[in-house]
Amino acid sequence: MNRYLAGGIAAVTLLLAGTAPASAQTTLKVSSFLPPNNAWQKELEAWGEKLKEKSKGELTLEIFPAAQLGPPNRQYQLVTNGVADIAVILHSATPGRFPMTELAGQPLTFPSTGKTSEIMSRRLTELAPKYLAAEHPDTKILWMAVTPPLKLHTTKTDVTTVGDVNGLRVRYAGKVFQEILEAFGAAPLPIPPGETVDALSKGVADGAMFPYEATKSFNLGSVVKYSLEPGLASATFALVMNQSVFDGLSPDDQKIIEETTGPARAEAFGRRWDASEADGRQYMVDNNVKIETLSDEQIAPFKQAVEPIVKKAVDAVDAAGKPGGAFIAAYTK
Repeated sequence: MNRYLAGGIAAVTLLLAGTAPASAQTTLKVSSFLPPNNAWQKELEAWGEKLKEKSKGELTLEIFPAAQLGPPNRQYQLVTNGVADIAVILHSATPGRFPMTELAGQPLTFPSTGKTSEIMSRRLTELAPKYLAAEHPDTKILWMAVTPPLKLHTTKTDVTTVGDVNGLRVRYAGKVFQEILEAFGAAPLPIPPGETVDALSKGVADGAMFPYEATKSFNLGSVVKYSLEPGLASATFALVMNQSVFDGLSPDDQKIIEETTGPARAEAFGRRWDASEADGRQYMVDNNVKIETLSDEQIAPFKQAVEPIVKKAVDAVDAAGKPGGAFIAAYTK
């Protein structure tokens, strides 16, 4: 072939290659207020790898942990106003905004099949399209998550009855946990997590409510002598995505997101939380903390004491024209 002709063909080939459309790449910005060592961060990273794998590198996540984009009570707003594409929402961080969803965190309110995060997170995610989507407008719920129930940990009192809690000064976080402690006759103290050990060691507080996982993170095993199980109440989370952003993705990318989220993902994430909870429980055992595990008969008076709290919350949702009673019946079924 004439070398000039060959050169012309090569030039045309390079020109065509340079003008050919490149594969579209989409990076989704994810906001989380939780620290990088939290279970949420680990799950988001694992999900990001799965998205990248299934999309052949065209769909990726950029994660901003530790409240880099905003505090806990602004996470939902970050998504709806477009600052983030996806965010981790703690419903109790904005009291009154998600009243139906927060019913799943009412005291001693769990699915009949079990109170593990694996079971609760899947069940809440299954119910989200019917009952909870309206509380999360302009977003797509990717999955819901329910923490392992928070336990009561004490320094001097071995709690086995409601009367044992009466008069104790107990660290709490969130309105529901304040109401629980007040129902038991305790004095709730709003102590920051990082200051709890100091408050317990100095006798400012007699106890604290944390999941086992957090007792290890905040070194409660060094001062706590007793723990009470089962846990009394949980907190609810959601991973939500800006609906307009989702609608703007290609059908293939939408399908990948649908396939990698939902009830199955919630269940898997719950297992991760449950594993961390088991590790935290063993930490307490290793620190010679006595764990009191109450029977159904023993827990009945505790449940009776908090029933008015649950009823009040459900009635308030019903009074607002939402099916609170139907939702809680479906969740605890």
